[in-house]
Amino acid sequence: MEQEIKDQALALGFDAVGITDTSPIGAEHVEHFERWLRSGCAGRMEYMHCNLEKRLHPAQLRKGAQSVIVVALNYRPPAAQDARCTVCAGTGRVALYAQYEDYHLFIKALLRELAGFICMRTRQQDRFKICVDSAPVAEKALAVRAGLGFIGKNHLLIHPQLGPQILLGELLTGVPLQPDQPIEGTCLGCNHCVEACPTGALRPEGSLDATRCISYLTQYGPEDAPTVSTGTWLFGCDECLCACPFHEKAPPCANRRFRFYPERARVSLPDLLGLTPETFEARFHDSPLGGLGLEKVKDNARRCQESQAADSEGI
Repeated sequence: MEQEIKDQALALGFDAVGITDTSPIGAEHVEHFERWLRSGCAGRMEYMHCNLEKRLHPAQLRKGAQSVIVVALNYRPPAAQDARCTVCAGTGRVALYAQYEDYHLFIKALLRELAGFICMRTRQQDRFKICVDSAPVAEKALAVRAGLGFIGKNHLLIHPQLGPQILLGELLTGVPLQPDQPIEGTCLGCNHCVEACPTGALRPEGSLDATRCISYLTQYGPEDAPTVSTGTWLFGCDECLCACPFHEKAPPCANRRFRFYPERARVSLPDLLGLTPETFEARFHDSPLGGLGLEKVKDNARRCQESQAADSEGI
């Protein structure tokens, strides 16, 4: 049964799949997470402080759940674009994952198909729980336990073959399944991501200060770190990801159903500032930028312009 589920997940277009149970998250992950929250490094992500029991005890997410199927989708662009390329004046960079359609809806749709397959295969109705950034789930800890990789110094899940540019989803089910075993993995003394972080959000001792992370600041800032420049990043940041040797070796996205928009890699700042709510909705309705909202996107665009102007003046 387990192999049939994995084969079906791969046939649907996922790049990797693993299985774990709904036992509590390991103590090492719990201690790290709670210490991180106490440090204030979560900034204004208040939701990280909520529903801790559910986040640390997956069984509480769905009554009767016995297994968690963890899936991974590789989002390295088809042309293997390098997010660190020089940006033309007047444009802002967008994180690799946001150059695709909104992954939340895409992965949820595939997981619903997988759930239907399991119901058909087991010949019984099951109340599934589908999670794609929509529930308090310690998804990276579960992915590690399901044998999908290890958590690197960039605080991303790193799959040995697919690298760190993978999106995760979880399917909780009452069907008892044999769990997979974690795999061995390490950054092997590599420090590339820490050195590549332009704001020092990745600290040398291994912690992450989200309030200095450009990905965080383009969504929640800049109030938390007014002196930190987000540079030419309009939305998100890929510096630590692209510096990872596992990223360099990773294959491009193989799922042709996952729509990719190459024009979203570098976006014209003047064009963005001229958008109306209607034109913004039409252009970015299926993008993570759409969820950010027009005013926040325009605010980020103005910050990009200020940064480029300062660079041109040598400030």
